[in-house]
Amino acid sequence: MSEIDLVIFDCDGVLVDSEIIAARVEAELLTAAGYPIEAEELARLYSGLTFKDIMLRIEQESQQLFQASLIGEAEAMVDRRLRSEVRAIEGVHEAVASVTGKRCICSNSSAERLQAMLTRTHILPFFDGRIFSSLDTPSKKPKPAPDVFLHAADKMDADPRRTFVIEDSVHGVSGARAAGMRVIGFTGASHSHPGHADMLMEAGAETAIRRWADFPAMLAALSEWSEDA
Repeated sequence: MSEIDLVIFDCDGVLVDSEIIAARVEAELLTAAGYPIEAEELARLYSGLTFKDIMLRIEQESQQLFQASLIGEAEAMVDRRLRSEVRAIEGVHEAVASVTGKRCICSNSSAERLQAMLTRTHILPFFDGRIFSSLDTPSKKPKPAPDVFLHAADKMDADPRRTFVIEDSVHGVSGARAAGMRVIGFTGASHSHPGHADMLMEAGAETAIRRWADFPAMLAALSEWSEDA
């Protein structure tokens, strides 16, 4: 474990079971706007992206244009649902506490949303003051850009090559790998699907876990092995 400078946790779908809640709201709005899609399909294809980037990708793929006002409507609806429904993923408190070195959060969610979710789920005390939203980085570029990961490493005085990231989305894994970091995939949230772990490893995760109970031993094992070995 002495080989690790920093452990970075994604939030949505890793610490809190929020991805499926957001996907249900966003799928409902997109369907009403003339693009029928189920929440499960939306989560499988676009998990880890901001709703703005989801809309842009769908517009490019389908040649269908959406009203820009849909972004604000989705954000407000998702925030309301999360404030009343979001739950911590089972075992996460113990898993986070097992990291005795430096730890932080890197997320595409806004700082306000992160604060609300982490407060409701009693996870905030583990990370207070060490929460990085891509929206607050100098570039403001969301994942899959590596910017939020590199920003966190700089602020936490950590070497990206000695940093582990836990991610549930292909886009998050891609961003962490582009930052030169090592990645453990996580597939224990409600939006997970058959083939999820394979997708994460194809994107660059070294392995994937489904239960937080497996995390401490997995991190310890990987820390003893160098990718360059």
